[in-house]
Amino acid sequence: MVTPKDLGKEFPSILDRAYKESKRHRKVVDIMSRNVVVTTPETSMDKAAKIMGEKHIGSLIVEKYGMPIAIVTERDLLTKVLAEDMGLADTNVERVMSYPLIKVCPTTEIREAARTMIRKKGRLAVFECGELVGIITASDLIRSLPEAPETSLSVDDFMTRKVVTVDRKATIASVAEIMGRDRIGSVIVTLKKGSQGIFTERDLLSTFLAKEMPLNVAVGEASSSPLITAPAGISIHEAAKIMASRHIRRLPIVRDGELAGIITARDLVEGYAK
Repeated sequence: MVTPKDLGKEFPSILDRAYKESKRHRKVVDIMSRNVVVTTPETSMDKAAKIMGEKHIGSLIVEKYGMPIAIVTERDLLTKVLAEDMGLADTNVERVMSYPLIKVCPTTEIREAARTMIRKKGRLAVFECGELVGIITASDLIRSLPEAPETSLSVDDFMTRKVVTVDRKATIASVAEIMGRDRIGSVIVTLKKGSQGIFTERDLLSTFLAKEMPLNVAVGEASSSPLITAPAGISIHEAAKIMASRHIRRLPIVRDGELAGIITARDLVEGYAK
């Protein structure tokens, strides 16, 4: 005989399963950023950097004659401008922007969007009836990763094991050169007394380039500390929850007290997309 107590135990589990299943079939429209910030091909990269830094975003959609045609990102700024020793003020957006735009529909399921992002290697522009209505980044996707078999995979299988470390006395200029040359979005900073911090491309953009601050400052003064880490062996879903709750896009992974690697939002998306 089924008792009310038994039903009480079973009913929440049914709701829980239904909720998890619904999350697996969420659409792009449910998670996309609707406030799309635009620029023009003629805009200088110092102005583009200032816009991104002030708004704490990593990309701008490029419009020509009112039509969205391309995208320029903080990674473009690092690898195509700073790493090549090109002047920000002397380089316009058109010279470094990426095109064509990678387009998806609002009704695309998020796992298919993840697969498109990894396959095409870029942020996704969301179009409806030919009109730009939103943008999807790796951070948008990890905030919505469902608890499912594909997200139970270990971060160990997707993290980058070679972690670039710099001394706290290194200048921001030299660190920016390293990140641009190696096409990485962050470095681990060795601080005093064996502690560590992290410096990211978003720190460079928002703290320095957007405010036109000099880049001869020691990176130790600008790094985020203490370092937020997670243990090796955790699942993609667990890592995504940590990153979303702490508003970070990179999570160093520790094994036996030592740094074993680092996983990024894009790495998590790749794991989910498989």
